[in-house]
Amino acid sequence: MKIRLVQNGMITLIDDIEETQVPPENGFYWIEASLFDLDVLQSLFGLDDLAIEDCIDEEEQRPKLELYEDHCFIVINSIEFDNQDIFLREVNLFLGSHYIITVTKYDIGLSPRMLQLIREEEINNADFFLYHLIDMIAHRYFVVIEKIEELIEQLEEEILIHTHKSQLQQIIGLRSEILYARKMLMPQRDLIDALHKKDLPLIDRRLRKYFGDILEDSVKIVESFETFRELISNLREAYHSAVAGRTNDIMRIFTALTTIFMPLTIVTGIYGMNFEFMPELKTRFGYYFVLAFMASLGFGMYLIFKKKEWL
Repeated sequence: MKIRLVQNGMITLIDDIEETQVPPENGFYWIEASLFDLDVLQSLFGLDDLAIEDCIDEEEQRPKLELYEDHCFIVINSIEFDNQDIFLREVNLFLGSHYIITVTKYDIGLSPRMLQLIREEEINNADFFLYHLIDMIAHRYFVVIEKIEELIEQLEEEILIHTHKSQLQQIIGLRSEILYARKMLMPQRDLIDALHKKDLPLIDRRLRKYFGDILEDSVKIVESFETFRELISNLREAYHSAVAGRTNDIMRIFTALTTIFMPLTIVTGIYGMNFEFMPELKTRFGYYFVLAFMASLGFGMYLIFKKKEWL
């Protein structure tokens, strides 16, 4: 557990958790906690049992806002994109009048960026800290969106150049990841909409317009993932079309080759008959003449097919 006293952009580390029970004259406490610290924090700040269960629960929680007597509980998802997999990292927040508690199951690099923002923006209130934290999380989605766009473009180029089976696996896997993320984006947008529109006692009303800016970003993010779903469907259709086209090309080549060899087979069939009286068999250079005739016939048909772009 890390306890920080934040005052006008200045950060002071606190060793004794008991100090957080007294509101500071200026600033607020930022408590960065793990799951193992929740029992202590619950007894000190009177955190709700259901909120504690949501933090501990192994199943992913949907983004939400829950209001209690002297604090509110917020669940929001940060996002990461690695090796073509989307990871939604749950961030649990307890907001009080003079404190904010952040609880995460995974290290998402929250502290370095927030410490920088505290100094740059001279943050002095817990609700102002909450706004910057949610804004930072929202901007992470745009980074992931750019990576997904690049991946889709790359897949599209590869399909047009050369189609192979692994591309279909990539398309199916990426579609599954996008649908998974999209399922969580809708309630997250509703959460930010609530922060923007609801009159919450622990959040300054002047911050509502700033949450409105994040809401616009959230709408753009949802629209981007809706677009990705359509693009993935188009990619899958393009893949099947490319496979069908490649199959048609192969069948056309085989058909042309069969057509070329068909008259040659007729010639060899004629001279393969076991008649006793066949004048050509007695010709001294008949064998070479027939070979030359067959080669000329095959080459001539090849040139015709090439001219008609059948080969």
